[in-house]
Amino acid sequence: MEDFEDDPRALGARGHRRSVSRGSYQLQAQMNRAVYEDRPPGSVVPTSAAEASRAMAGDTSLSENYAFAGMYHVFDQHVDEAVPRVRFANDDRHRLACCSLDGSISLCQLVPAPPTVLRVLRGHTRGVSDFAWSLSNDILVSTSLDATMRIWASEDGRCIREIPDPDGAELLCCTFQPVNNNLTVVGNAKHNVHVMNISTGKKVKGGSSKLTGRVLALSFDAPGRLLWAGDDRGSVFSFLFDMATGKLTKAKRLVVHEGSPVTSISARSWVSREARDPSLLINACLNKLLLYRVVDNEGTLQLKRSFPIEQGSHPVRSIFCPLMSFRQGACVVTGSEDMCVHFFDVERAAKAAVNKLQGHSAPVLDVSFNCDESLLASSDASGMVIVWRREQK
Repeated sequence: MEDFEDDPRALGARGHRRSVSRGSYQLQAQMNRAVYEDRPPGSVVPTSAAEASRAMAGDTSLSENYAFAGMYHVFDQHVDEAVPRVRFANDDRHRLACCSLDGSISLCQLVPAPPTVLRVLRGHTRGVSDFAWSLSNDILVSTSLDATMRIWASEDGRCIREIPDPDGAELLCCTFQPVNNNLTVVGNAKHNVHVMNISTGKKVKGGSSKLTGRVLALSFDAPGRLLWAGDDRGSVFSFLFDMATGKLTKAKRLVVHEGSPVTSISARSWVSREARDPSLLINACLNKLLLYRVVDNEGTLQLKRSFPIEQGSHPVRSIFCPLMSFRQGACVVTGSEDMCVHFFDVERAAKAAVNKLQGHSAPVLDVSFNCDESLLASSDASGMVIVWRREQK
């Protein structure tokens, strides 16, 4: 990956960090290993929620755990326009939202039966490209091709604020700062990333940076100190995020593949007891799902492995499964242009495919698990959203 030595802020920050250690990311991986290795074989992974994870996931193999009984429900209110994003609310089993290129966002409730669309959020004049739930699920932020972001109250669907893009460009992606939900990062079609204060509606001073192409994907690490951004030219940039001021300092650049759009980035502090390094899951238009290891506190990436999928042009997304795995192996899930949802074991050397769900009639663009992995939602390029029910053991 490239260093940005011409940036004096980056030089100073890197010099300071080097004086303390190789970096918190390596330290975090070492601590994960040390805690795990002190435990007897077969014990749970090093997390305070391990017993809860065991209870929710069931003491089964990955293949058994990610077997699905079929469709729980199909939402078709957005048919004829793509649904690029579907997301369960944070730590929630039954609240789901999806955005559409028809310009609206649907808030859905899955129980009590039958599942219903609670409300449809309207106001954007062009397609909604992305949205995110706040940590407490009380608000949503959305970005649109109409060059605005909107802040919504999830309780009543009211639009609290409309914020124009500072560059007047199409907004393509967004994410909340995980520690300070008053700040949201957006990426636009003029190659810029902006940190926005949603209370004032203004961009943060020093919170902007330029990439090499249209910004299609954003992801923070869990502490909120590192931000990764991917563009349509095939590059992933890492940024140091100043927690006090919201300023961004460009750190590293990785060219995944020149000219291949990076459509999805997901960060995870550790994946399983075998994969205890911080990791990044990336979709690019390479007919592959890519898993990277984060090797230092500047966000340097090292390719660990890849998985075969079909993705040549559509903005396909992927996720880490939400439950920290205490079994052998760990699972990731991705959409694909073959109209299927694919599950892969990131630690299995051969035959990594765990499961494949068939039911869509168009390329699958996004996937989302609820908090206990009992339900999985997937959306496609024709506007269909399918909620899948996991088999109960």
